[in-house]
Amino acid sequence: MTVNVGVVVRYRKAVTYGVHALLAALETAGTECEIRFGTTPEETAAEITACGADRILVLWSFYSPDAEAMAAELAAVRELADDPRALHIAGGVHATAEPQHVIDSGWDLAGIGEGESTIVALVEALRAGTPLTAVPGLALRDDDSVALRTGPAPQPPLDAFPSFPAPRRTVGPIEITRGCRYTCRFCQTPFMFGGRFRHRSVDGVREHVRRITAHGLRDVRFITPTSLSYGSPGPDPDLDAVEELLAAVREELPPHGRIFFGSFPSEVRPEHVTPAAMRLLKRYVANDNIIIGAQSGSDRVLAASGRGHGADPVRDAVRVAVAEGFRPNVDFIFGMPGEDATDQRASLALASELADLGARIHTHTFMPLPGTPWRDAEPAFIPLETMRALDRLARRGDAYGHWRKQAEHSARLAETAKAYPRRAPRRRV
Repeated sequence: MTVNVGVVVRYRKAVTYGVHALLAALETAGTECEIRFGTTPEETAAEITACGADRILVLWSFYSPDAEAMAAELAAVRELADDPRALHIAGGVHATAEPQHVIDSGWDLAGIGEGESTIVALVEALRAGTPLTAVPGLALRDDDSVALRTGPAPQPPLDAFPSFPAPRRTVGPIEITRGCRYTCRFCQTPFMFGGRFRHRSVDGVREHVRRITAHGLRDVRFITPTSLSYGSPGPDPDLDAVEELLAAVREELPPHGRIFFGSFPSEVRPEHVTPAAMRLLKRYVANDNIIIGAQSGSDRVLAASGRGHGADPVRDAVRVAVAEGFRPNVDFIFGMPGEDATDQRASLALASELADLGARIHTHTFMPLPGTPWRDAEPAFIPLETMRALDRLARRGDAYGHWRKQAEHSARLAETAKAYPRRAPRRRV
């Protein structure tokens, strides 16, 4: 007997990209299930109650700083819709890195790794009534509440599944690269998706643009850890591959269509910013700004964090970008492990210098993110003097960001890391 399965999504604008990929995987696999969206805890609970399926898979996705808030939402949803048909699963980088924390926080399942193959197998297992222990890429609550992990989820080529399904509501940026060869010690991307680039083909991107324009939409944006790495397996950009991509997108767009590349939700590495690269972008893109990852003005901190560049390439990148008509938005992280007053002064001096050149500074506070090499590292102290300097940059209009809020997240993440030691035993099927 086949069980009817419905899917309810706790739909949050901050984390739509991963959810869209999961829904696209279900669509591509031809998996039939009712899809409902809840944009608040109350609406999510109402959608669970209204769903007519025999089993209901409730999808949650969040970043590590939001884990505490989402656990509170989950408790509220369970109280409003205490439905035995519902199975709540959390996915994304936090669930991948901390499945035991997710299970302890109240979810029935944690999705580990890339979720497209997992969700297809999970829905099929629920339909067939087969054990979930056979579904790859999961952590389940065992009888004693210890997370029981199944086998690893596969990593198919990026073209195997689209970035988003067909309905207009779920259209978004096109993921053109997954994984990252730059294993920065503070970043979750290489941990989640692997330390190598996997690129979507140009033909695959064309198909996405056709989906976008079929809805009358005209703007195309991309998801990639480093925009100018498209088509390249290594550290050097392949500008011919980038131009082939952008030219193909332009061919698929109507005359009034616009391409945004190297801007949100993506960025550019500083050593990739050359006159040739910027002139190439100028021929195709509509954005007048690019995001450059600097992270620090201290060569010592940059080396310790594994960035693979020093401060000088950041200066050069800003000069080149401004000369070619772009306004750079430059990311800085304050409070990285081992950072001292001298390092912070170097970062503030570089940030001020770049602002004078025409850049805007995007300020962040270091967070010990689960899954990263610095997951258990102690954030450096950020003194009042540094805070005041960042505030002065912001008042001048030269800096922006939520570094104060991130400082609060940082303290909570550090406490969670202490409560869940990295070397805790993992139980596998």
